[in-house]
Amino acid sequence: MKALVALALPGLLVLSGCAAFTDDSVGLDNGVQVAAAFYPLAYVAARVAGDAATVENLTAPGGEPHDLEPTVRETAEVAQADLVVFERGFQPAVDDTVDENAGGAVLDAADVVSLVPFRDHGVDSDEDDPHFWQDPLLLAEVGDAVADQLSDIDPAHADDYAANAEALRGDLERLDREYAAGLADCQRDTVVVSHDAFGYLERYGIDMQTILGLSPDSEPTPADLARLQDLINSQGITTVFGESLVSPAVAEALAHDTGVRSEVLDPIEGLSDRTAGEDYLSLMHANLRALEEANGCG
Repeated sequence: MKALVALALPGLLVLSGCAAFTDDSVGLDNGVQVAAAFYPLAYVAARVAGDAATVENLTAPGGEPHDLEPTVRETAEVAQADLVVFERGFQPAVDDTVDENAGGAVLDAADVVSLVPFRDHGVDSDEDDPHFWQDPLLLAEVGDAVADQLSDIDPAHADDYAANAEALRGDLERLDREYAAGLADCQRDTVVVSHDAFGYLERYGIDMQTILGLSPDSEPTPADLARLQDLINSQGITTVFGESLVSPAVAEALAHDTGVRSEVLDPIEGLSDRTAGEDYLSLMHANLRALEEANGCG
């Protein structure tokens, strides 16, 4: 199957008018090429690659990564890449595309970091939480793994990859310390969010309560809303957080019904028009400021 897809790709690309990893400026040799499945992985790959490799994000800005169905262009990027960085289980259609078409090395972030289970009212579920990048130290582990893979592919730039990964780790360890300090002394420790994308932040001493559970496309039950309304009123919660890539309507309705603010807490699954000028670090800092304000920290 993989061979058949690979043989078919050149003709499909001509018909579609697309070209993955374009060679307009570098002749026939594009150098080392990396395909990353969604934004946090693309951010890490780009930081580690520096000027020595080209990184393509398979999920377009504004796209919901869970919903990605790779096009001919994205399939070609996977097939042509020297390294594909993805997270198995987070984007099933990408998993299939990688299995069927990847021609180079493959790095599964789920093999690099220790995922934790989703928790429902304090009870571990049978499903692992894929949103590990909310923990900067886990994202640093992926950066180190990307550097190792790129060094094997391109030994001439191994020192550059290692230095870039070290610089990235420094930034992420500093971010981790800022979260630990910023959320250490707060009036409240409960945060109401739209869906279960922030569980890894609980290691900083906060308790995430979700409106929609695991899926951002689900609907809350009347019992769920009643429980959260009681929680907001009894604990003096000031803010209900929606997010950037899905409709904020449910979070805004709950905030309106309880007379509190509605703000955005970005799960950083991808960039949007609103956050096009941001990056992982600036979005994580914005989230920290929002949490500090909502919970009366410092």
